[in-house]
Amino acid sequence: MDNKNITDLLQLNQNLFHPVVNFDGSKETIAKLDLSAANLSFNNGIYNNMNLFQQFIDEQHKTSKAKYLVGGYNELREMYRRSELFGIKEEPRSLHLGIDIWGPAGTKVYAPLGGMVHSFKFNNNFGDYGATIILQHQLDTVNFYTLYGHLSLKDIENLRVGKFITRGENFAHFGPPEENGNWPPHLHLQLIDDIGNWEGDYPGVCKPSEAGRYLTNCPDPHFLLNL
Repeated sequence: MDNKNITDLLQLNQNLFHPVVNFDGSKETIAKLDLSAANLSFNNGIYNNMNLFQQFIDEQHKTSKAKYLVGGYNELREMYRRSELFGIKEEPRSLHLGIDIWGPAGTKVYAPLGGMVHSFKFNNNFGDYGATIILQHQLDTVNFYTLYGHLSLKDIENLRVGKFITRGENFAHFGPPEENGNWPPHLHLQLIDDIGNWEGDYPGVCKPSEAGRYLTNCPDPHFLLNL
């Protein structure tokens, strides 16, 4: 199924999705967070230092007075240069394929719709996902996957492949840096059409030259957030 059709399907069913995180739109707000190379206030001096990176996120929360900072889909980011995982020479991976929701460690994550645990893994590399869960869904006979990265280790300790996760079930939490790949706490949510042979992992960042293929296979998941 192509990008446009999946996006149309999600938009059509948006009112059926449970919010991915607790959010009261009548009292709380969200704010867009720009971590692209165009944001000159966010530089390598910040993203290469965990304390400064966390201070930057905290300041964005304070300034915006928002409960969550959200953004990142199809965003070119220089910050992945902090880890060799994304490549340093030639053409590094720098185009972000999911949406990030930045908030405190321990923030509860809910399933936007019912699904089955496809796979999970502790991707324990510097700059990686850390604890990761992938759910498989079917909506109007269309099969697709959602990836949740940077979670808490406790979320995968007693998990099993094939377990059914109900709509609105609290199945995960934002992990602390030592469990989430060494990032300030946040959730990486990614929509995947064809997951191929991947298990517990799937690229969340691609080379700009590969953008067409990856963005088609990983459409914008913002309709799933239901914030």
